[in-house]
Amino acid sequence: MKKAFSKKNLWAVMPTPLKKLAGLLLSFVPLPYLIGKKFRDTSRLINSADTWSKAEIEQYQLKKLKEQVLVAYNKCAAYKKLYDDVGIDISSLQTLEDFKILPFIDKHFINENIEELLLVDKNSSEVDYITTGGTSGVPLTFYINAGRSQIEYAYLVDGWKKSGFKLGDVKAVFRGRVTGTKGGVNRSYDPIFREYYYSSFHTSDNDMAEYVKHLKSLKNCFLHVYPSSVYQLARYIKKNNISITNVQAILAESENVYPEQRDFVESVFDCRYFSSYGHTEKLIAAGECEHSSNYHVWPTYGYFELVNDQGNVITKQGEVGEIVGTGFINTVMPFIRYKTGDYAEYVADSCDKCNRNHLIIKNIRGHRIQEYLVTLSKDLIPWTAINMHDDTFDDVLKYQFYQDTPGKAIIKVVVNTGFSDIQKNRIEKNIGQKLDGRVIVKVEIVENIELTERGKSVFVDQRIKL
Repeated sequence: MKKAFSKKNLWAVMPTPLKKLAGLLLSFVPLPYLIGKKFRDTSRLINSADTWSKAEIEQYQLKKLKEQVLVAYNKCAAYKKLYDDVGIDISSLQTLEDFKILPFIDKHFINENIEELLLVDKNSSEVDYITTGGTSGVPLTFYINAGRSQIEYAYLVDGWKKSGFKLGDVKAVFRGRVTGTKGGVNRSYDPIFREYYYSSFHTSDNDMAEYVKHLKSLKNCFLHVYPSSVYQLARYIKKNNISITNVQAILAESENVYPEQRDFVESVFDCRYFSSYGHTEKLIAAGECEHSSNYHVWPTYGYFELVNDQGNVITKQGEVGEIVGTGFINTVMPFIRYKTGDYAEYVADSCDKCNRNHLIIKNIRGHRIQEYLVTLSKDLIPWTAINMHDDTFDDVLKYQFYQDTPGKAIIKVVVNTGFSDIQKNRIEKNIGQKLDGRVIVKVEIVENIELTERGKSVFVDQRIKL
C-alpha cells in the first residue's frame, strides 16, 4: 500500500536502532522544530483563536467555507453535479446561514464518487490513501494530504495542555501499536517524543504486572490511552491493590467514554481524565475543557453542525443530534456537510468558565464503541486496536468479527464481485499479524450482516460471556 513521503510515515517504519541513534542526534533540537512548520503555525492559530470573539470566529469560518465550496465546485465534478442538480448558485452563499441550503453528503457519496472528488493527483508523494470502518460498518475510502499529521498533532497537544501536559513530557501509551519485545516486556520506546508504548494485544496478568512495574519506574508521566485499555489497566491495578502516584493525567481518545469508567479510572490513578474527539476523516476535533468534561469544538479545524432527524441545526441545550462536519485541513479531497454517524448533546455556544467562544457538546456516542476479542487465556483485546487503516479491507462492503470461542474468531465479510482468495488471505494475514497469534481468525464470505434494532452495526458480535 502506498504511503506518502512524510516525516510521520518515515519515522513509523524506521527500525528501532536507527530511532535510538536519531533520538540522540536530534535531542538538542527543540521539538516544535522537529515536528515541522505546519505544527508551529497551527499552534499559533489555535492559541490566537482562544481569544477570538464570536464575530471573529464566524468571519474565519465563513472565509474557509467559501474557499471550500468554491474549489469543490470548480474542481470536483461530483460536487458540481450535486449543487447544479438542486439549483444552487454558489455565489449566493454569503453568510453562515446560507450554507444550510447545501445538501448533506455521507460515506456513500464519497465512495461512489472518489475519483471525481480529487483536487490533486492521488499518486502524488504527498497524498495518503485512507480506509476506515466507520460507525455504519460500510468501509469508507478517501485520500488526504500527508502533511495533516503536523496540523492534527497541534490540536492534540493543545487539548493535552489543559491537563498540564507540556510538549516533550513523558507519555506511557496503551493504544493499538504493535510494540515488539524489550527486556522480556511487550513495549517499545520513541526517543523523540519520549513515549513508552505497551502492547494492547498482550494483556495477561503477567503482561500487566510488567507494564505496571515499568510504569511505576517513570518519574512523572501522562497516560495516552484508549478508554477501554486504561479501564482494563485500572481494573488490574485495583484488583492487586497497587498504588500509582506518578501519573499526572489520563489522555484518552478513539472510543466512547462512559461516566462510570471515567469515575473508576480517576479513582484508581487519583488524577483527571481528559478525553478528545476526532475521526479519520479529519473534519471535526474537540477536547475537554480544563474546568469540566464538556467538549470544546475547535473552530479552526472544521465547521461543526449538530442536526436533528429533519436536518435542522440544533441550538437548544440538552438536545441530541448527529455531528455534521466540513473540514478545513484536507487539501486533497473536500468533505462539505458530511454526516459522520456520530451523535452528541448540545450544551452551549461558549464557555463561561474558560471564556472561550467555542461551541460546546457532551455525551458523544456512536464513535468506535468499545468492543473486544477474547484470547484463549481470557484476556481482552479492544476492537479499536485491531481496526485497520490501509488496504486490508479493499473490495469489502461490510465486515464484522464473530466470536463464540476464546482464541478464535470469524471475520464475516460482504464483498464486491472482484473479491478474490488473494484478498481473503491478505485479511487473515494482516489481522493475524496484529493479533500476534492471541486470536486465530478466519474469513467467511456472507450475503449480509444484520444491523442492530437502531440501525447500527456491531463490529464484534461477541457471544462469550465473561
